[in-house]
Amino acid sequence: MTKIGLSYDDILLIPNYSEVVSRIHIDLTTKITKNFKIKLPIISANMDTITEFEMANKLYEFGGLGIVHRFCSIEKEVSIIEKLRNAGNEICAGSIGVSGKYKERLKALVDAGTNIICIDIAHGHHKLMADTIDLCKKYDVDVIAGNIATAEAAEFLCKNGADAIKVGVGPGSMCTTRVNTGFGIPQVTAIKETFGITKEYGIPIIADGGIKNSGDVAKSLAIGADSVMIGELFAGCKETPGTIHKEGNFPDYRLYKQYRGSASLESKMERGEKERNIEGISTTVDYKGPVKYVIKNIEDGLRSAFSYAGANIIDEFHKKVKYIQKR
Repeated sequence: MTKIGLSYDDILLIPNYSEVVSRIHIDLTTKITKNFKIKLPIISANMDTITEFEMANKLYEFGGLGIVHRFCSIEKEVSIIEKLRNAGNEICAGSIGVSGKYKERLKALVDAGTNIICIDIAHGHHKLMADTIDLCKKYDVDVIAGNIATAEAAEFLCKNGADAIKVGVGPGSMCTTRVNTGFGIPQVTAIKETFGITKEYGIPIIADGGIKNSGDVAKSLAIGADSVMIGELFAGCKETPGTIHKEGNFPDYRLYKQYRGSASLESKMERGEKERNIEGISTTVDYKGPVKYVIKNIEDGLRSAFSYAGANIIDEFHKKVKYIQKR
């Protein structure tokens, strides 16, 4: 059966009657998992060029969350979590896969004080995901499971004990899954269909991929997401891992940093993995300076969006906002 799928660029949100007097008093608090809340519905992507200590610590300072990536040694990921704990981060999120030394990584992360585990695989509607959720549930942690893009997959993860679900198959700027395999669902449609299931279980959705501006964040939340995972907008910021490179000489020069997908050839080669199943690319992005300016821009955009919606909290935003197709 064929369906018409919608992406962020295909829709606009419809303004509502509003009694929001001041954007300052809008409450952006949201559930990040079934048992944890954050004050700003923004998560930095668990990619090796996006989130380690500096990014996670800065996001926490602004009320968001950074999920530490798993594309490093167990010892390095654990040390980042310990450093976050020592810096006063009460919510610490780490990542594991479903193969290799994932059991050892899980135990080490929990022992280090991790209270949210993100099971990070490209195709979350899979037996190995269910088995790994079951393993995580033997520890005192909440589980983010993903990625998925269908109602059937959402029900599968909810029934198997996920505390949050990451939605998005192929929408990310560094992801080539749709090009390489032909599989994927446009992100607006994916969020809408999964939300129809997750709301019955009380499980929050993390929309992952395709965010190009604060308006896309607002669209994502309006459709049903509880928070949004961001990679590209944060790429090139001071707090992301990696060196700031310089190209050219004064006054005609460029500062830049690397940004790459976790399944890119460059990332796999650096980790010593086989050069197979490449579903990502690598690029460079202009250096953006401190991430606080990007975070504040997104927050300001969201507060304005809530005012247009006549909503003071995210639950109201979910219920009140409707959208129109642009074409």
